[in-house]
Amino acid sequence: MTASLGSAALALSFLAALCAAAAALVGRHGQRRWVEVSRRAVYALFALLTLCVVLIEIAFVADDFSLNIVQQHSSIETPTFYKLAAMWSSQEGSLLLWAWVLSIASSAALYATRDKLRELVPYATAVMAGIAAFFTGLMLFAGGVDPFGTSPAPANGIGLTPLLQHPSMMIHPPMLYSGYVAFTIPFAFAVGALVTRRLDAAWIRATRRFALIAWAFLGLGLLLGARWSYTELGWGGYWAWDPVENAALMPWLAATAFLHSVMVQEKRGMLKVWNACLIVATFSLALLGTFLVRSGVLQSIHAFGDSTVGPYILGLIAVVLIGSAALIVSRLDDLRSEKRIDSLASREAVFLVNNLLLVALCATIFWGTFFPLISELFTGERASLAAPWFDRYTTPLAILLVLFTGIGPLLAWRRVSWGSAKRVFLAPALVAAAAALALLVLSDAASHLWAFALFVFAAFALTGLGQELWRGAQARRVLAGGSLPAALLGVVARNRRRYGGYAVHVGVAVLLIGVAASSSFQTKRDVTLKPGESAVVDGRRITYERPTVGVSEEAFSFGAVLRVERGGEGFTLRPSRRFFRPTGVSRRTIGSFFDGEATSEVGLKAGAGSDLWIAEQPDISALRRRIRAADQGFRACVGGEPGTPPQCKAVSRLMRAAAADPRLRPVALEQIDTLQAATAKRLARSYLADAAPATFRVIVDPLVTWIWIGGLIALAGAALAIWPARRARRAPAADGELEALKEAKYREIRDAELDHAAGKLSDEDYAILDAELRREAVEMLDREPV
Repeated sequence: MTASLGSAALALSFLAALCAAAAALVGRHGQRRWVEVSRRAVYALFALLTLCVVLIEIAFVADDFSLNIVQQHSSIETPTFYKLAAMWSSQEGSLLLWAWVLSIASSAALYATRDKLRELVPYATAVMAGIAAFFTGLMLFAGGVDPFGTSPAPANGIGLTPLLQHPSMMIHPPMLYSGYVAFTIPFAFAVGALVTRRLDAAWIRATRRFALIAWAFLGLGLLLGARWSYTELGWGGYWAWDPVENAALMPWLAATAFLHSVMVQEKRGMLKVWNACLIVATFSLALLGTFLVRSGVLQSIHAFGDSTVGPYILGLIAVVLIGSAALIVSRLDDLRSEKRIDSLASREAVFLVNNLLLVALCATIFWGTFFPLISELFTGERASLAAPWFDRYTTPLAILLVLFTGIGPLLAWRRVSWGSAKRVFLAPALVAAAAALALLVLSDAASHLWAFALFVFAAFALTGLGQELWRGAQARRVLAGGSLPAALLGVVARNRRRYGGYAVHVGVAVLLIGVAASSSFQTKRDVTLKPGESAVVDGRRITYERPTVGVSEEAFSFGAVLRVERGGEGFTLRPSRRFFRPTGVSRRTIGSFFDGEATSEVGLKAGAGSDLWIAEQPDISALRRRIRAADQGFRACVGGEPGTPPQCKAVSRLMRAAAADPRLRPVALEQIDTLQAATAKRLARSYLADAAPATFRVIVDPLVTWIWIGGLIALAGAALAIWPARRARRAPAADGELEALKEAKYREIRDAELDHAAGKLSDEDYAILDAELRREAVEMLDREPV
């Protein structure tokens, strides 16, 4: 029933997507009835795909192993919490998630623009629906990726991969996919703007929030993935330059450049070609990430491996790139800007430098990620570039980004006199110089040049951003009066995009401080200890007090109780190593526990100054020998022959009887399982008696906690920028024209007033800029009365 209903809903969703695309194209010349049909078809697509997702989740919770997706990625023993996340651990489930999130984003975008951009919406709808038809069609026709495929139901499923049984995996994949998919919205509207030649900033204003939401989701996904790697994989790092990790980072970098450069188009009408190229690149890179997970062309622990859908997604990327390039080239005359950057000492000039750095960083990562394929193409041999190569070329670019992140907010739009620039740069420069001096005197940071440079530039950037907040509050008091706290809240509330962006900059700077400190000043040692022995690592005495062991139906777990003491204070950590039986194989040997995956549960003591991270590698060689001996006895039991252990004789007799009466075989096998479980527990206790040594990897990571704190600050800033602001109450100008100004132009004038009050614009610069803005406002009103 579930499979039939789900298959029907999936087929109808494919038809709804085709209907939406066709109706939108029919109504593109102003037939509003057909445009309305296309919008409602997208709503229907959302409803149908929601039904598909609900059916899959119900099947997982109900252990419906007749569905292949449930059979291969869940089991009766899988906790319900992880059953709900198992859908996106599969290839077919992740494709369904892709299509479902796209239907949500498309429905939200069309609802938000139901009375706006009437020329653009039909083309944008056709693009969104066409992409939805592509992904629903993949599930229906590509073969092997049907989420509702069935086969005879076994008694139990294979189960979810142990590495994925981590709380982050409930959120990490949906966040990444939501980020990938939501970039479809600005891309679709950009295509609509190019086709209709409506290349002003209207499409940007309509989709900016979707682009920012996609950026935030993708950033949260990257942050959760790094945390999972740090706490679950047992190697002590949070970023390994894995191809799939890189594939998620590249669209995030391109989107960061896009979100900055569209501000220049909004404010100055510039960078139109650049913005069109950036959103095409961002969406294409999002599709590339989807392709890499499914193609198997590059090795990654995150990939699904070879599949039938990789070539189709590669074809979609080719269509997007070729079609978009042709469209942009055909509209070059319309995309050219009449304006130019007035001064290098202006915010738009710094934004352009930031964009170039971000694109260079993205291109560097792209080259390093695909170098194995490039080298194979030209030399016939596949060569990979390891983490040191990425670190060598990305580090200076990231450090320069931190510097310009601090410079940009200190400058006003259009022009800034050198006198004003000196005034706003004075405090950040002094703090940066003080930070450099302190680092030279109090630490060995100077021996790590890149880390030293990043700390100094971060001090400059954080001071500049703090100064901006302070001066903005002071300017608010000048303009509106009131107390300083009220002015502070007021300036943030009335300028959420600006100060939300500043918070993002703060978060990124803090995050990179954590990266620089933890990678440059990390202490790492491997120590081998027996119970009762101690070792000193970075001033901390670590004592191996006693081993622990646990046995379940799924895993053998070996742990350690460690006492850590420093400066008269102490605490206890309990790292462990778990060995899982492989999925889908016979469980009637104890040695099978060591044939599957192994995971590390690290002992972690986090702190603002540093983290103490410990992973264990137990010595189980003696235990493994006893297990092999026990398994030999169990093989005799299964064969129906008398053998060891002695308890097996009754089972052997029962197995011989089962040869004559097959109905007795399940009873005999159940007894073998019971006997095996008891033997496993007895052997586990023998490990405690061995007092065997264990090797502990001990890592002291300075400031690594600030990676997660910085990421959360950046996400909070993004949420502030996304949150809708109250419509500003417009103050009429002397000539009464401000009452009729559009919101964007009014905001520009208000920004100029704040910049002048904050000292970023001299009186002369402000007078010229204010006159230009008001002249542009009058011209806008003449063209399009409001």
